[in-house]
Formats: sequence, C-alpha cells, structure tokens
Amino acid sequence: MDTDQKVLNTKKVTLPVMGMSCAACAVSVESMLKSTSGVADAGVNYANQSAWVDFDPKTTDLLSLDKVLQSVGYGFIINEDEDESIAEQEKLKLEHYHKLKSKTIRTGILSVPVVIIGMFFMDMPYGNYIMMALTAPVLFIFGKDFFINAFNQAKHGKSNMDTLVALSTGIAFLFSTFNTFYPQFWHEKGLHPHVYFEAAAVIVFFILLGKLLEEKAKTNTSNALKKLIGLQPKTIKVIRDNAEQEIPVKDVLLHDEIVIRSGEKIPVDGKVVSGSSYVDESLMTGEPIPSEKTAGAQVFAGTINQQGSFTFVAEKIGKNTLLAQIIKTVQAAQGSKAPVQRLVDKIAGIFVPVVIAISIVTFILWMIFGGENALTQALLAAVSVLVIACPCALGLATPTAIMVGVGKGAENNILIRDAESLEKAHEVNAVILDKTGTLTQGHPQVTNWKWSSNISDHAKHALAIKLLESRSEHPLASAVVGFVKENGNAKVENFKSVTGNGVRGIVDGNEYLIGTLSFLQKEKVTLDSDLEELADMQREAAQTVIGVSVNKAQIALISIADQLKATSADAVKKLKEQGIEVYMLTGDNNQTAAEVARQVGIKNYLAEVKPDDKMQFVKKLQAEGKIVAMVGDGVNDSQALAQADVSIAMGKGSDIAMDVAKMTLITSDLMTLPKALRLSKKTVRTIKQNLFWAFIYNLIGIPVAAGILYPFNGFLLNPMIAGAAMALSSVSVVTNSLRLRSAKL
Repeated sequence: MDTDQKVLNTKKVTLPVMGMSCAACAVSVESMLKSTSGVADAGVNYANQSAWVDFDPKTTDLLSLDKVLQSVGYGFIINEDEDESIAEQEKLKLEHYHKLKSKTIRTGILSVPVVIIGMFFMDMPYGNYIMMALTAPVLFIFGKDFFINAFNQAKHGKSNMDTLVALSTGIAFLFSTFNTFYPQFWHEKGLHPHVYFEAAAVIVFFILLGKLLEEKAKTNTSNALKKLIGLQPKTIKVIRDNAEQEIPVKDVLLHDEIVIRSGEKIPVDGKVVSGSSYVDESLMTGEPIPSEKTAGAQVFAGTINQQGSFTFVAEKIGKNTLLAQIIKTVQAAQGSKAPVQRLVDKIAGIFVPVVIAISIVTFILWMIFGGENALTQALLAAVSVLVIACPCALGLATPTAIMVGVGKGAENNILIRDAESLEKAHEVNAVILDKTGTLTQGHPQVTNWKWSSNISDHAKHALAIKLLESRSEHPLASAVVGFVKENGNAKVENFKSVTGNGVRGIVDGNEYLIGTLSFLQKEKVTLDSDLEELADMQREAAQTVIGVSVNKAQIALISIADQLKATSADAVKKLKEQGIEVYMLTGDNNQTAAEVARQVGIKNYLAEVKPDDKMQFVKKLQAEGKIVAMVGDGVNDSQALAQADVSIAMGKGSDIAMDVAKMTLITSDLMTLPKALRLSKKTVRTIKQNLFWAFIYNLIGIPVAAGILYPFNGFLLNPMIAGAAMALSSVSVVTNSLRLRSAKL
C-alpha cells in the first residue's frame, strides 16, 4: 500500500483475536492485516491474543477484516461494548481451555498404550496395526487443527508452527503406515521396517500438553486487568420519577442521582449531593485510610463505600470514568510491543521457512551419507528438526514478561501505557522532578498558627477569621478556611477585599484585618514583636505569612506553604542510591525552590522556569547523552513530558499531563517512582533471560536433532523427546515471566 493512502481519516481499534496457537501465527495475522486494502497499520500481540488495526472506514470495515483472518484460520471478536468484548473473550478463552484440556487428556489416554507397545512390545502380534489404529484419531481427530491451520497458511504462501507439527507427524505416520502394510519392501533390502507411531502420537500429546500449560499460565498474566474490571458493579440504584430504581450500570445517564449504601461499590464518577460516609479510595490514591465524603465531594467508580450512605450525581459514565481509563491503560499497555519484540517478530516470521529448509537439507545429507539405513535415519532426523524448532518460546519471551510487568505495576499503583516505556525506564540515569504537586502536595496548607500572648478566646477569633476568609477569593484563603475546625454563625458586616493585600470586615462588632504585615502596618495596626520575629523565620523557610488584627492590634500570625509530601525526601534518596541524577524544575521563586531542594536533598535545581524552559532542559540533558525521565503533574509539564525518554505523570495531576505521559503514578506517594524504575529493570532482566534460553534452546536443539552428534557418539534425537523438549521450553519461558509477580519492588 502507498504511504499516501495511509493515515488519512483512519480509525484505530483493538480487538481480541481467536485461533492463534504460536508466535508465527501472530506474525501471519499481522501480515494479513497489513496487506489488506484500507489498513494503514496493524500490530498483533500473541501473549494477550489481541490485535490493533488502524484502518480507513471508507475503504474497509471490521467484518471485512474478520473475513480476511478467517480465510487463514483466525478471527476477531467484534463487540462495540468493550467490557462485553473482554467478557466474551474471557468466555471463549475458558471454553478453548476446557476443549484443549479434554483433547489433551484423550490424546494422552490413546498415546500411552502406543508408547508402551512401541517401546516394550514392538514385536507383539498385530502391534503395528493396534498402534496405527490408536494414533490415527490422535492425529486426525484431536490433532486435526494442526493440519487445517497448516493448509490454510499454505494457501496464502505462509507457514507457522502448525506447519512444522503437521509435516513432522504426518510424515512419521505415513512412513509408519507404509511400513506396516508393506514390510517386505524393507525385508528385501535386509532392513527392519521401523514404525514411529509412538513418536507421532506423543509429539501431538506433548504439544497439546504444552499449549494447555501455556494457556493456563497466560491466563494468570492478566489478573490485574480482571481485578480492575471486577471493581465495576453490574447494577446500580438511581432516583427517577421520585422513586428508587435498580438498573444495569450501562444504562446510567449523566446527571442521574445515584444512591450508595454501606458496603456498595461506587459505579461511576460524580459529586456527592446529600448524605455522608467514608470511602475506601486505595485503588485511586494508594492511601489505606478511607476518605470522608460529604456534600460537594468527588467520588470515583470502583471505590468502595464504608459506613453510611449518600446520594451523588453522575458526572462521568462509561468509558469516561477514571476506572475505565485505568482499565483501558492497562489493556493497551499489555497489548503493546517492546522494541525488542519487533525484532523477535521478524525472526519468528522467517523462522519456520528456515527450519523447513534445514529439515530438507538434513534429509538430503542423511540420504547421501547415512549408509544402509539412510532413509530411516534421514526421515527420523528431518522429523526431529521440524518438531524441536518451535518458535513459541521465542515469541513468548517478551510479551509474557511485559504483561506480567504491567500487571505488577498496576498492583503497585503504577499505570504503564506502553511497553516501550517499561523497557526504556531501566536505562534512566537522570530524573527531572517538577516541584508543585510532585515533590509537594500541590495546594497551600496552614503550617503554623501562632496566637499573640495578649489575646484569649481563641475559638471566637478563629471562627471570625474563618467567616471572613470564606468570603475571600484569594487562593490562600481556602487553606485558612480548611484549617479552622470551629463552626458557628456570627454577624459579618462591611466585608471588603483589598486586592493584593488582604481582607477587612466587622464580626460581632469587632474590626478584623487579615493580610500581609505591610497591609496591617499601613492600616496603623500595632504589630506583636514576638510574632514579627517568627514571621522573619518563616519567610526564610520559604513560607507565606499572614497577619491578623482585631481593633488595630495584632492577635495572630498564620504561616502557609505548599508542604512537602511525606515521602519526597526518601524517594530522592532512593533514586540517588540507584545511581540516578536528580533535578528539580519549578516556576516558583528562587527562595522557595532553594528551600524545597534543601529539604529533599536535591543539589541541581532551576527556579522561575517556563514550560518551554523545562522542555529545553530535557533536551540539554539528552544532548549530554543522558536517558531522561520527566515527572510532572500539570499542563505546564506537558512539553517536557513529551520530550523526555520516559514520561511519568502524577495521578492527581491534570488530564493533559496524564495523556502525554507514558506512565502514571496513581498514588501521590513519590516512593512509587523508584519502584517503577526497579520494575523496569526486573522486567527487562526477565525478557533477556527468556530470550537467552529460547535462542540457546534452538541453537543447540536444531543441530542435535539434525544428527550432528551421530558421527561422534551415535546419538540421534528421537522425535518423541524433541516434542517434549519443545513443549517444555514454552512453558519454562512463561513460568519465568510469572516469577515477576512475586518480585519485590
């Protein structure tokens, strides 16, 4: 397809694919999709049995693409409802697993007597006929899919693992059948007519057993996604026509009033309108302490109500909820390919034809140099090469590790949007941290409230301050209002906001001034000398100070700052221990930046930087050869996030930051960052281990199967043993990947 035809008005979808049995199958599906008219690009992930397709809806549609795949033995699960699609895929996977289990058991039952006769009673009367009768259903009933898939592939000039299995077992069965009916052909040549029914039967059995264990293992890799989907309730209670109705969650509408009672899961995102309770939001925040919910508070789908009940209005439903976005992120990441996987896909695509060629060459060499048993030995070696050269272990090496790594990340409040970031993060040697919202809480809080020694009745004055500040629009006023616990009513008169200075007003007959100390001085307020001393100390600590006076006498000093997160300093320390250089960038003033940097232990920082400055700083570090991770939470960080090698957003940050970033730390705990980098290292190490064993297996196994050891010690690999080794190699790769689930981060 011409490049000009691609990209224009395309639609990208990800769908489950059924029928893939090996890594080469994934390559076949991908190549078929890419070669279809109207498809701009496509990718297939064998581990989670899915494919994404970027196509032009005017030229083709999903049903047409499904027909293309069906022509080679595969197919899409097409369902507009993503949740139903996932559920349908899980249902079909379960059905497939049970069918595979049944076939494997039946194949084993038939194969056992074939092996016993073939190994120990090969000379018993009618032994060959009994073995042939038992092997035929193993191959052509329980193993028929190998032959059907191989034929479908061959029609399109393609091949996969099924091609290898069909060729090896088919040739072994035909050869043995010929020897059973026409033994005199060999007797006339003075040779014994060997049969290999047991090899053909056991090859199919071991391959089916390997697939069974593989399927069971692969289902465990998507547990994180299943758990997230399970957090969504199926039905909800809404108030319609002044009555409470129970409806399916998919039928909820925006602005519906939803009733939540004790112990129930919250179905969609919204805002509380009445009632109060505590909600377990550990899914979203990572914090174990339930969050209090009263009127006006935000609630999120998937969180669990504790004691109490409340009513809230639906503000985000369906695919727009935070939980749905998390599920989509995990699903997309598990289906994405790491850069190393692209190389593996190319290898798998050419692997099968190469193996067939090696098998043919092996057969020819044995026929030339094999001596009196040349044909038998040639056939045996050629079949062994076909069987042992399974590319499945190679194909599973990367995606299974990525899937488990993504799942492990989700369990630790790390959302990974694509495999490339998970693979790249282990190389990071420079981390840039935004200050506000990343190292700090991201909102101003009262850090110190000091009363003058000349004043009493603190509760009365605190309430008056709260009432006045609640009328102010200044960003710091909300910090004061949130800090004061006293509640009550008092008469407020003559309220006035003085821009850039503070507020004034009369409460219960007393005149209050709240604002900067210079504002109080201008208003002829008598300042408290002890409080003035404290103000100087707080300013040096990069805190904002607010004075409060009553009837021209200062009564209090309030210090406000964007406080550090409790774990920021520890997180920076952990990063340094990993040999990573840590930088801080902020738009805040230099004094505040210096104090925050000092408190968390960062030597390299820049203050008063603009969004573009942050991006330029990332480029500067990259030009020095550093692999840079940028961590931020705001719109102002989006350019730097996009430029960085690895971009990480804080989960409570802006939607834009999270859209740009390839990783999101759901919790506000910055200690999750060193965990994410350690997860990358462990995942990449697992991938390398998997690839090493898969390559070594094939590099050693194929020459041995071809008979390279025969001239030295007379060893010729039995196809039955080759089949067992091939099946176990795939299982070992998946099992090694699953070890990541128990890794400590």
